[in-house]
Amino acid sequence: MNHNLALTDEALLTIEKPERYIGNEVNSVIKDKGQIDIRFAFCFPDVYEIGMSHLGIQILYGMFNSYSDVWCERVYSPWMDMDALMRDKNIPLFALESQDPVKDFDFLGFTIQYEMCYTNILQVLDLSGIPLKSDDRTWDDPIVIGGGPCTYNPEPIADFFDIFYIGEGETRYRELFDLYKDTKKKGISREDFLHEAAKIPGIYVPSFYEVRYKGDGTIDSMNPVFDDIPRTIKKEMCTDLSHEFYPTKPVVPYIKITQDRVVLEIMRGCIRGCRFCQAGQLYKPLREKDVEYLKKIAIEALENTGYEEISLSSLSSSDYSKLPELIDFLIKSCNEKKINISLPSLRIDAFSLDVMSKVQDVKKSSLTFAPEAGTQRMRDVINKGLTEEDILRGSHEAFLGGWNKVKLYFMLGLPTETDEDIYGIGDIANKVAVEYFETVPKEKRGGRTIDIVASTSFFVPKPFTPFQWAPMNTKEEFLDKANKTRKGIMSQLNQKHIKYNWHEADASMMEGIFARGDRKLCDVILKAYEKGCVFDAWSEYFNFEKWMDTFKECGVDPFFYTTRQRADDEIFPWDLIDCGVTKAFLLREWKNALAGKKSMNCRQGCLGCGAASYGVGVCTESKVNA
Repeated sequence: MNHNLALTDEALLTIEKPERYIGNEVNSVIKDKGQIDIRFAFCFPDVYEIGMSHLGIQILYGMFNSYSDVWCERVYSPWMDMDALMRDKNIPLFALESQDPVKDFDFLGFTIQYEMCYTNILQVLDLSGIPLKSDDRTWDDPIVIGGGPCTYNPEPIADFFDIFYIGEGETRYRELFDLYKDTKKKGISREDFLHEAAKIPGIYVPSFYEVRYKGDGTIDSMNPVFDDIPRTIKKEMCTDLSHEFYPTKPVVPYIKITQDRVVLEIMRGCIRGCRFCQAGQLYKPLREKDVEYLKKIAIEALENTGYEEISLSSLSSSDYSKLPELIDFLIKSCNEKKINISLPSLRIDAFSLDVMSKVQDVKKSSLTFAPEAGTQRMRDVINKGLTEEDILRGSHEAFLGGWNKVKLYFMLGLPTETDEDIYGIGDIANKVAVEYFETVPKEKRGGRTIDIVASTSFFVPKPFTPFQWAPMNTKEEFLDKANKTRKGIMSQLNQKHIKYNWHEADASMMEGIFARGDRKLCDVILKAYEKGCVFDAWSEYFNFEKWMDTFKECGVDPFFYTTRQRADDEIFPWDLIDCGVTKAFLLREWKNALAGKKSMNCRQGCLGCGAASYGVGVCTESKVNA
């Protein structure tokens, strides 16, 4: 198949990493345009290396291309050098596989994983020549659709999308495509197509919902403008993951990307119930994949890609009930072929350490703990079931096994936090160092010593978590807390073995504004983009001052979304979405947090969060109901 590139060789030679734009990678799908009814451009609104590492696109790319009437292609945000070249030479943004302009496609789908990518969505629309606002589009433009975790509060970007798909993509796309084909045959209007689409479960068409505000800026009501579309949109969810499509021929890039390996998703959801964690609520209930199915998939994917590493993907791998069997199988089949196994998100216990010593080079790798908070009181508030004893016991076992690098992750700015909680971060790091010196006698250290890296990120309250009611710290408070943490670490006996990293406060504040924002932010985002804000997720391009000026110009108070304490009965912008977990449950958990009360995990007993309504996964395991 001849591969006509959208860019000339001369143009490609003027930009860094031209491989981002030429397509034709191993396992990418080329189809005959004459045989296709629907063309779908799938966009990850960030640079190629980040977007190519995303499992969700690989799943839907493979699934859509398994339909004989659909051709799905990929598109990513052009990096700044390429962006300038396209504007200068008037080259429209194109999809990688066919190199055809995105504007000529039927659908342009975005997966929205991170709030700081919002201006990149506008960059992609703009470079494609697609009107930025859905109201201005006609049948000459693609249907612009958004999915992914950020669409659980889609309101800050509602004006830019025709449709949001709420939930897991495997369930309803076929129905949407059939409706689209039918619509095109009948020649009905774009508006009528969207009206019919809004009746499909999981499909949210923001232009058909009207928001009214109270005098204080909070929401008074959100109602559909038609009687035949739902009041709330319930998330879509796969009920049997072992029989859903899973890609065993993922696209293999030419250049090194962030996650260069086969990714094996072993389950979805989590039983843990950490109160700050959005994913834990959105992907409830926990659903496991059948272990025999996983073995088969793993071998196929390794054969089809030539990758030398396989990684298990889930929110908490240790909770997968057949983990020992799966890992034994992988160790046997991967060792012969010199394939590495990486196991993120394990709880550090004797079993995990045993496994890790079998699959990792202990000398090189470091052990990761996420205590999230410096004191047990604070860990109880966030319902993080990890005690100091767990950390020290895990460290002790690890030091005996030859590890000497430890990473510790914490959050600053959690609800009810005090100075004691902040100084506790240094205490834990110091205790881990002490554990090392007590566990490994001098003569056994072989010239090595303990290396501890403590990192803090700033807490951002997210929708559909018990902390959605919580006020967020200001940038100044965050930096003050980072300073206290640093002082606390420097006052420790073993401070020279402890390195401290912290996050940027500006970006965290913006993330907090977008996370709990409403439709008033659409204008702010549009204006900021017009002033040149793009790649906000990259510190070298993020311009906080420009954003703050834009808020002022638009007459929108950014602190309304961050530092304000919410009333128990406030209507939130995301209340028209039902993620399966009830607001009453989240409120109960918020009150438990303020009282410092822990809750059990889903395998210990049911807390009645509402997710059992899906009738699958951990909710159906026989156990005593609380």
